[in-house]
Amino acid sequence: MAGAELVEAIRGIVASARAGDLDAAYSGYRALFAAETFRANEAKDQRQALKLMVHAKGAPTKPSPAMVEAHRAALGPLLELVAQHGEPADYEMLGMCQLATGDEPAAVHAFRSGLTIERERNAQSDLCGQLMKRVSML
Repeated sequence: MAGAELVEAIRGIVASARAGDLDAAYSGYRALFAAETFRANEAKDQRQALKLMVHAKGAPTKPSPAMVEAHRAALGPLLELVAQHGEPADYEMLGMCQLATGDEPAAVHAFRSGLTIERERNAQSDLCGQLMKRVSML
């Protein structure tokens, strides 16, 4: 999936979400993240697409089956990003996806792992505070 294809896929997903068709939007995310070609994109581009879904504003508090499947599809790319780059923000997104799919113990581990790394880098960062909050809520 070349950069232009990724942008086009995201445009379609965003259009579905803006039209209020969240099931179509999350089905689009699932298809995007499950595609082997998605992982051929640069890490920064993968992160941007993943962040759009994982940190979406106004997402329903009770996940629909389409939301759960989209988050499940995001686990593979996120696990690869974590293994390759070890970025705390990737751990946060991984934990959020694990929570959405019902795997609270794995989410706690992801949040704690990200927190450990971020504390060493900058204990005063916003991300450190977010990870601390996520850990304390579980």
